[in-house]
Amino acid sequence: MRRPFALLAGALLAGALAAPAASASPAGDGDASFRIKDPRITESSGLAASHLHKGVYWTHNDSDDGPYLYAVDSATGKTLARITLSGIGTPRDVEAISIGPDGRIYVGDIGDNLDGSWPYVWIYALPEPKKLVDRTVRATQYVVKYSDGARNAESMVVDPKSGRVYIIDKKEDGGHLYEGPARLSTGGSNVFEPVADVDLWATDAALSPDGRQLAVRGYFGGVLYDWKGGRIKRVGRLNVPLQGQGESVTYSADGTKLMFGSEGSDSPVTAQDAPGKGSSSSSSSSGGGGGRASGDEGGPVSGQNLKVGAGALIVLAAGFLGLRRLRGRR
Repeated sequence: MRRPFALLAGALLAGALAAPAASASPAGDGDASFRIKDPRITESSGLAASHLHKGVYWTHNDSDDGPYLYAVDSATGKTLARITLSGIGTPRDVEAISIGPDGRIYVGDIGDNLDGSWPYVWIYALPEPKKLVDRTVRATQYVVKYSDGARNAESMVVDPKSGRVYIIDKKEDGGHLYEGPARLSTGGSNVFEPVADVDLWATDAALSPDGRQLAVRGYFGGVLYDWKGGRIKRVGRLNVPLQGQGESVTYSADGTKLMFGSEGSDSPVTAQDAPGKGSSSSSSSSGGGGGRASGDEGGPVSGQNLKVGAGALIVLAAGFLGLRRLRGRR
């Protein structure tokens, strides 16, 4: 959903320093920066690299749109197909998307802007279309509950080896990784259990195609973990690009890039080198620019890894703290 405090914080940052524009170079392989050109996509809140169509990314709006998915060509930024989901209820707050090893697209209707007002949320799953044309596809709807009570979440990943679904809740002081059942069931509620702490106010997450790394992003920073089948180990920080309201991340199909997206019209998707090129993270703790993980000194990460001047950080901190006092419930 729209979050005025986050948008204003982004505006303050934009006024303090200029962010590099997304590259206009062709992205036929799906591993270069691009912009989402479709005027219907104004709140892109999730990204997933297609498994069937080279250079294509799936995305969605987070609310007030309908049961739609968009296949975006990274070479042009144009939408190749809009998929309408049938067989489900009315989406409430769609925040995440991932593709599993079974070839299905998983859509996380897991947002809860009132942070615990809904006793359950939903995951939808549908086969990735083989042809990119506007069409209606029947989806399976799964009911999701948390073992420790309702919560807001914007991050969902599907293990590329086991097919198990995981969710990360969204907490300002750090959240938790929740593990779903081995297989989702339509026969009742699917209870997700907390299995690890996550040191970030998470707005999205992505698993590398080889299942070795978990990248978690927030509005102003990111953390890299070794995945280890959901038993995560923190190995470094991610240099997340400056974006007005950064709410999405995915690996490119070949795992060499991390693709960071943002809400808004004509929104940028910025490509950065993946730590270790999406393979083993044994070398990912080295410092450097782009999307490589920087050395980790421990402690929670809340975005301080942005390489900005002291003046910009002061502006950001003042604006953010003021907005927290004003915003009330998210």
